[in-house]
Amino acid sequence: MAKIKVKQLKSAIKRPQNQKRTLEALGLKKIGQVVEHETTPNILGMIKKVEHLVSTEEA
Repeated sequence: MAKIKVKQLKSAIKRPQNQKRTLEALGLKKIGQVVEHETTPNILGMIKKVEHLVSTEEA
């Protein structure tokens, strides 16, 4: 399966609780942190919810 790299670009401060939890579920804790995930519908849906806080690239 394909991989996708997710990088946190903006802070979760002053964001709704569900967005904070989504970032945490993706494994992101700090600005600039990069994590790699399988490209599954679940992960893509989570990225869609916080796309204004993260950037993505194919790995």
